[in-house]
Amino acid sequence: MGVGTRNLTIQLDEDLVREAKVLAAERGMSVSAMVAQELRDKLAARARRERARQVALESMGEAASSARRAPRWSREEIYER
Repeated sequence: MGVGTRNLTIQLDEDLVREAKVLAAERGMSVSAMVAQELRDKLAARARRERARQVALESMGEAASSARRAPRWSREEIYER
């Protein structure tokens, strides 16, 4: 094991363990390495979603702020012919 790693004991159905071993072997890695990679991928995706959410919220706030500064027209002015 690498530096900073810890053991984690989990319980899984026998069929799931068997399939996980096959999948890991097909990928040329251990089940432990495969699970760690999948978790890293999930956590990275979550971080990207959160960052995108923050950017979107900031953009909406900026748009709302500029909309408040925009000129206001009355209904009559909008529909003047």
